[in-house]
Amino acid sequence: MSPAQLHDRTIVVTGVTGQVARPLAMTLARSNRVVGAARFTDARARAELESAGVACVPVDLASGDVERLPKEADYVLHFAVAKTNDWAHDLAANSGGLAYLMEHVQGVRGFLHCSSTAVYRPEGHRVFDEDGPLGDNHGVWPFLRTYSICKIAAEGTARWAAERYGVPTTIARLSVPYGDNGGWPAIHLHMMLAGHAVPVHVDAPSVYHPLHTDDIMQMVPRLLEAASVPALTVNWGGSEPVSIEEWCTYLAEVAGTEARFERTEHTIDSVQIDTTRMHGITGRTTVAWRDGMRRMARALYPDRVT
Repeated sequence: MSPAQLHDRTIVVTGVTGQVARPLAMTLARSNRVVGAARFTDARARAELESAGVACVPVDLASGDVERLPKEADYVLHFAVAKTNDWAHDLAANSGGLAYLMEHVQGVRGFLHCSSTAVYRPEGHRVFDEDGPLGDNHGVWPFLRTYSICKIAAEGTARWAAERYGVPTTIARLSVPYGDNGGWPAIHLHMMLAGHAVPVHVDAPSVYHPLHTDDIMQMVPRLLEAASVPALTVNWGGSEPVSIEEWCTYLAEVAGTEARFERTEHTIDSVQIDTTRMHGITGRTTVAWRDGMRRMARALYPDRVT
């Protein structure tokens, strides 16, 4: 299924105020009925979504409050994530809330659960396929201490609910999303322009698979088409592996600043992924990482980047 074929459908997008889900929902709303679900604590984000044709429905996944979402939806794109660092709350929202959601929409044609490559246990420069070892990848970051474990728990819930309710499901382990509205590389650019060193793991280089927003939009329909019972798990990232050191050096060059690095054990390790399964489903990504990151830098700092 191509993006052009995804039209005249009812699509629920959770976490719709987030960096990845918001532009996706707004694009889909041009030719579909899109219902955006979130807590909507940001009134400006809600207004932007509504002006783009997204129907905004407040939900509380931690308490299972999903009843206002349409049961007759064709597809669900689940991008919501709770990362408050409160274990009880985050497990309730990320795992329990997902169970409530999948029960509520069990008649859908396809369910895309956005997981993360943060589920992989750090092992230096191992290239992780989908059967790679799981573990607490992000525990080294105190501000995201619940993140990896909750992502692993949510994957277990998604697999259980897919079989329990007969919901065709794809679990997509997302690497590093970015675009004109930001992302992890943008945070690094902000740091460098402020004169700060970028932390990188001592076991260099720190390799990931940055994925541009344009490619995310192109890949989502095919990930939905591949949804199955039992659930399909697939790594999701850019076709080009790129290190933090590489993208920071390039971004510093295009923005006219200096890339400095602080080597430390107190940051996450390299997570390079095997994209063989993904390529079989979606094909290769189309936005070259340098082109995408230059676009991002230009959008964020038009006075510095041409």
